[in-house]
Amino acid sequence: MNRRSFLGAVGIPSLVLPAPLPSLETLAAFWEAAGREQRSPAEVARDEAFWAPIQQAFTPDRSIVNLNSGGVSPSPSVVQDSMKRHLDYSNTAPAYTMWRVLEPQKETVRQRLARRFGCSPGEIAITRNASESLQICQFGFDLKPGDEVLTTNQDYPRMITTFQQRVRREGIALKQISIPIPAENDDQIVALFEERVTSRTRLILICHMINLTGQILPVRKVVQMARKRNVPVIVDGAHAFAHFHFERSDLDCDYYASSLHKWLFAPHGTGLLFVRESMIRNLWPLMAASESQQDDVRKFEEIGTHPLANFLAIAEALTFHEGIGPERKEARMRRLKDYWAKRLLENPRVRLHTSLDPRYSCGLATFQVEGIDSVELTSHLWRVRRILVTPIVHPEFQGIRVTPNLFTTLSELDYFCDAVEDVVRNGLPG
Repeated sequence: MNRRSFLGAVGIPSLVLPAPLPSLETLAAFWEAAGREQRSPAEVARDEAFWAPIQQAFTPDRSIVNLNSGGVSPSPSVVQDSMKRHLDYSNTAPAYTMWRVLEPQKETVRQRLARRFGCSPGEIAITRNASESLQICQFGFDLKPGDEVLTTNQDYPRMITTFQQRVRREGIALKQISIPIPAENDDQIVALFEERVTSRTRLILICHMINLTGQILPVRKVVQMARKRNVPVIVDGAHAFAHFHFERSDLDCDYYASSLHKWLFAPHGTGLLFVRESMIRNLWPLMAASESQQDDVRKFEEIGTHPLANFLAIAEALTFHEGIGPERKEARMRRLKDYWAKRLLENPRVRLHTSLDPRYSCGLATFQVEGIDSVELTSHLWRVRRILVTPIVHPEFQGIRVTPNLFTTLSELDYFCDAVEDVVRNGLPG
C-alpha cells in the first residue's frame, strides 16, 4: 500500500504531514557556493538561484503567503531539528541532562552571541524575548515619584505599558514625543529627544528599528547626547539584530535588548540582553538573584526551571545566519522590501510610511491605501487570498505592515501586489 492509499484508509488527509526537509546535500552545496561568492551583496540579493536553497531550508505552508515575520519568524529546519534533539535528550533524565549537561553548554551560545554582537560574553544575558530583556532594564532602575522617563509614542505597546505601570505604582512621569513618518533627518530626531530632557529625566527608551514602520533611528547620536546629561538609554533592538548588519560599537550603547526568534530565526522564546559590564552591578534583575551575583550578567537569567533546548539551538541559528553572510542577508531583505513597495507606489493612492533610503529602513515597511480602511484590507487579504500581514493602527497614522523574509519568493510578492492592486481598482467586496 502506498502512502496516499494508507492515509485515505485511515482517514488522515495528506496535508497534515510536515513539509519535507531540505537535503543536507542541497544545503551543503549552497554553503560551498556562498563561501566562493565574490559578487557584492547587492548583486547577490538579485540572484534568485542563490536564494532558492535558503527558501527550501524552511518548512513553510505555501498555501499561506506569510508576510508577518516581524511578529515571529519560522526557524529553518536545521534549527528545529537541533531544538528537538536537545529536547529529546532533556527528557531522558531532566535533573541530570538539563542541569548538569546542557546548562553548561549555554556558555558556548553566550560566547557566540557576544562575538556576533561585538561585546564580552560577560555582558550578554540569554532571555526569552525582547520584552523580558527590556523589562529587566525598565524595572531595573531605581526611580522616585516625579522622576521622568522619556520615549516616543511609536514604541512597542508592551514597553509603554511597562512604564505606565511604574507611573501608577510609583508615581513616576512618562513623557512621549512624536516623530515624523517617515523620519529622514537624524539631527531632527536627536533634537526632539534633547528638547524634552529636563533636570528630572532619569531614563530614555529608544527603538533601534520601530516595529510599526521599520524606521531606523539614530541610536548612537541619541545615546551620546543623553550620556552628556547622565541619562541612561535603553535600546529596543527587537527588530534590528540579525536583520541588518551592525555591531554594538556602531551604537555606543550601554543597554540593548532583542528577540532572537524574529530575524535570527532562533527557536521561539529566545532573546538577548546586553548590559555594559560596568552597569551590571546597579541594574536590578527582574527576578530575585543572590547578592553574590550582583556583578554577574547571569543574574538576569534567574527565571527558575526553563527548557535548555530553545537556548542551545540558538547556536544553529547563528551558524545559519553566518553561513549566508550578514551583509548579503541585509541586501536581500532590502531587495524584498523594495520589490513590493516600489511596485505599489506606482499607484498614486498608495502611501508608504517607511523611507526607501537604506539608512532608515531595511526589510520591514508599512503602506496605506488612501480611502481604504487598513484593518478591513488586512482582513480581506487573509480571508480571500490567505495573505498574512499586520494592520497598524496608531493615533497619528494607519497602514499595513509587510515583513517578508528569506523564505519569501518573488512570486509570492507578486501575488500580494496583485491582490492589493485589485482592491485599489475595484474596492473591497461588499
